[in-house]
Amino acid sequence: MPQTLERFDVRQLRRARTVWERVRERAIAGTPATPDEPDEAANAETYRAMDLALRVGELLLASGEATENVSEAMRSLSVAYGLPRSEAAVTFTAISLSCVPTDGAPPVTGERTVRRRLPDYDRLAATHRLVQDAAIGLVDLDAAFDRLREIKRARPPYPALLITLSLPLISASASILAGGGVVVAVVAFLATLLADRTGAYLARRGIAEFFQLAVGAAIGSLLAVLVIAAGLPVVASAVVTGSIMALLPGRPLVAAVQDGISGAYVSSAARLLEVFFIVAALVSGVGLTVYGAVHLGLPLRVEDLPTSFASFGPVQVLAAVAISVAFAISLAAPLKALPTAAIGGGAIWLVYSALRTVDVMPILAAGIAAALIGFAAHLMAVRHRAPAMAYTVPLIAPLLPGTPLYRGLLQISHNSLNTGLISLFTALATAFALAAGIALGGEVVRARSRGGVVGTSPRRRPAARRTRGY
Repeated sequence: MPQTLERFDVRQLRRARTVWERVRERAIAGTPATPDEPDEAANAETYRAMDLALRVGELLLASGEATENVSEAMRSLSVAYGLPRSEAAVTFTAISLSCVPTDGAPPVTGERTVRRRLPDYDRLAATHRLVQDAAIGLVDLDAAFDRLREIKRARPPYPALLITLSLPLISASASILAGGGVVVAVVAFLATLLADRTGAYLARRGIAEFFQLAVGAAIGSLLAVLVIAAGLPVVASAVVTGSIMALLPGRPLVAAVQDGISGAYVSSAARLLEVFFIVAALVSGVGLTVYGAVHLGLPLRVEDLPTSFASFGPVQVLAAVAISVAFAISLAAPLKALPTAAIGGGAIWLVYSALRTVDVMPILAAGIAAALIGFAAHLMAVRHRAPAMAYTVPLIAPLLPGTPLYRGLLQISHNSLNTGLISLFTALATAFALAAGIALGGEVVRARSRGGVVGTSPRRRPAARRTRGY
């Protein structure tokens, strides 16, 4: 059996990565990696190597990876399997790879389109391990295709029922974090479960995802309205907050900010547009229900919402931990990433609460907490030789702005347009601060890194080249 990456000792691994970096630098500069061999593009091995790189890029992009890391992985495979003068172009839905021979033969270009995106961080980590093994020469082309097929056929790391229940668990935990009790948590759990199953039914009927999200948000808020109409002595607003938290686009927002920072502006703009439509669907679903409830005379009041729910209480900390772990499960994160999600979820909540107690504004507190805890999560990802998103994205879940978003919609329903828009802007600014903080932690880790996982090398990074705005 071929020797795997885990069996390498530290010195062997460093030597292999040093060789890989030098070969890659020469390939990017246009110098052939093996000058004694003929440089022929139009042969079967070239086509197979391009096919592998395109399939790997498609799988990474569909699994939720950032554009820069997808491009880096494809370029690494191109160098590993001898594609001459290769260039990879990755956008939000399309991937292309080309190579140009030096012997006058015509260039070769291949392209694939990502039509279906399903976040699966365990598959993402397995694909990155394949790229790393191939980059340092541990996997030949035939074995790489075999491993890629195994990755595609592999089952998720968690039972299907647990993944299905992960979103309701996020809602239940978030409702407790927003000031609700056990009854509110149960109602939020059932509301999100009903909304998720309704969305799955609509998806099977071919209904667009925008309307699936709108209906799901409406179901969560409608159940809260029914709780209020029944006169139950509970914090019904926490049900809406929990339902919104389960649907907020934390993952695409982090990827959008990372793409923008890395210079992939087309993909970043497309991801931000995706975030906009997700938020618009939530606003539509919750807004219509809340507006109808207010005008029917139900006691939905802004004063009933928690104004500052930052707390060091054990219940809130455990709720934050539960949100992060459930979020990691919903993204099919690797099993070894769950301890980081649990510790990081509690830590980010404690840091945020500490900053709020010294009167740091909520947006700045969220950004600082995300940067500090995100830095530690990026270090854990480097230690495990895994993609960073599996370790960092679940951490922001406890701080996603469900309450400000609901407050803004409620204020608009009460004809307070200006204050409602300010609350909505605060919610969006908080979400961007979380994503930017996570990205900042990754940049600090990259600055002190000597190589590490494919896609984290500080050398030859396009986004690091000084343009001074031009």
